[in-house]
Formats: sequence, C-alpha cells, structure tokens
Amino acid sequence: MTKISICIPTFNRVKLLPFAIESVLQQSYKDFEIIICDDGSRDGTPKLISQYQDSRIRYIRHSKNIGKSNNMRSGFEAASGEYFIKFDDDDRLTPDFLTRTAGILDKDSSIDFVGTNHWIIDINNVRDEAKTQENSRRWGRNNLPEGVVENLLEVVFVQQSFQVGATLFRRRTLEEVGFMQPNWQNCEDNDLFVRLGLAGKKGYYLSELLMEYRVHAEQQGINRAIPYLSDKLRYLNSYKFDSEKLEKIRLQRLAETQLLLGLRLIENGETQKGRELILAGKSFSHTTAWTGLGLSLLPTGVRGKAFELVRKARR
Repeated sequence: MTKISICIPTFNRVKLLPFAIESVLQQSYKDFEIIICDDGSRDGTPKLISQYQDSRIRYIRHSKNIGKSNNMRSGFEAASGEYFIKFDDDDRLTPDFLTRTAGILDKDSSIDFVGTNHWIIDINNVRDEAKTQENSRRWGRNNLPEGVVENLLEVVFVQQSFQVGATLFRRRTLEEVGFMQPNWQNCEDNDLFVRLGLAGKKGYYLSELLMEYRVHAEQQGINRAIPYLSDKLRYLNSYKFDSEKLEKIRLQRLAETQLLLGLRLIENGETQKGRELILAGKSFSHTTAWTGLGLSLLPTGVRGKAFELVRKARR
C-alpha cells in the first residue's frame, strides 16, 4: 500500500499546476501517489498531464464542473495511502514536507494530523518574507507552541491557525469525520477542522515553513463575495459550541456575516432578502445596518455608486 496520497484538485490552472506537481516529485520522501482531480478544465490540463510518465501520478478528469468540494472528495475517495494531504494547484510543498510531517505521524499513532507553517510566494515563485511573517501573526501561528495542540477547537475555530494545504492527515481520521462536505465552494477547510476538533481528534503543530502558499491576481474573481459569504453563513450555522466563549465568538461572526451578506445582496438588487439578513445581523453594527437599510431605498440602478461612495468615505 502506498504510504502517502497527495491530492491536487485543479481547474483551469495549466500554467501553475506544473509547479505544484514538481514540488511533489522533488520530495525527499518517495513513497507516495499523486492524484490530480480535474474539475472539468477547459484549458490544456489534459495534455499537460499526458506528458508525465511517472507511474505514481493518477489523473481523474470530470467531464463537467462538479464543484470545489465535490472535486476534492473524488480525489480523497480514490486515495489508497495511510496518510493524506490535499493542496491546491497554485501552491507548492517544500522538499522535506512529507519527510518531516510523516515522521511525526510514524512516531506517535495517537496524533491524527500534523500542520505546518508556510511561506507566502508570488506568481513568480518568489518568497515574501514580510508577508510570510504577517500571515503567521494574523493566524496566530507565531504564538502557537510546537507540539500537540491542547486547545485544538479554539485554535482551529478562533485563530484558524491550521491550513489544509499545509497539513498531513491520517486517512482513517478523515474517513471518520467524512472529509469535506459535499457541494461546498467556500469555507470547506474551516468546516473540516472544526469537525475534527469537535470529534476530539489530536493535532500537532510543526512551526517550520514547509509549504508555499501562492498569492496572485487569479484568486480574485468577479462576484465572489456573495457565494463566499453565503457559504460562510452556512458554515457558522452548522455548529453550537458547549463553550460559552466559543459560542459567543460564533454568534458575533454569524451576525457580521449576515450583515455583510445583506449589504452585498442589497447592492446586487436582492432587496428583500438583503434587508432580512441586515436585520438579523444588526447587533454587529447598528450604524452599518441602518446605513444599509437606507441605501436599500434607492433605485437599484444607482445603488452601486452609492455603496462605493460609502466605502470611500470609510477608508
């Protein structure tokens, strides 16, 4: 049996995908399979994959787009390894990622997954030291002690310190919690880590920078805000925590998301639904809520300019 299954879901990233694949082929640890699951790409991805002769590479191509989490699930279901990692087609693993993370899982069978810190790189594969340090501060990794995480649920929900693409899991652990939720486009990674925390799984944090997360313009698509906020709303509505502290934070984030989604919907002309969400989330900011409700009274044709003026005034 293959020791490690590496899933790389892809969609129309033929120019960046080779960097992801090569980062796996260059691993110091060699007992792995690569599963590339293609969500109906319309570029040259099939031709690119046909050029690889390495028998460890498996290619799953969907004839049409089945959605982000469904595509990831197809790769997971095809995996045969004892350990599993999914990372995106525009990111890269450093050469010792598998050696360092698998080594920890090999030594302690009670550990369910190992997450690492990671670099921020640009479109040209250049590491950005300043952005990397800021990213680590933002997500609480600079203060996270190396080793088994004692307060896992708080770390993955409040700080969101773990990144799926920088984490090696025991495959059986992911099977136990169901891996990614079907039919999700956003927040599927946050959801997975929260379910792992709620299930009492044990996570280990490795502070080394062992993965490279790429920041680039292709990530910023048009009209992504409404789908993202809608999925975030579904994610935050999926749980109620026993911890009073965590539940308070969940409700605050829920109100914020309701408010932000309501504003976007009103700007987009979906007035009634937008107003309902703004009223549901008004506790986060009464001022913002009343501003949004006021803007909802404007004709839909001029709302976009009005919202933009409000945004500029607040900068």
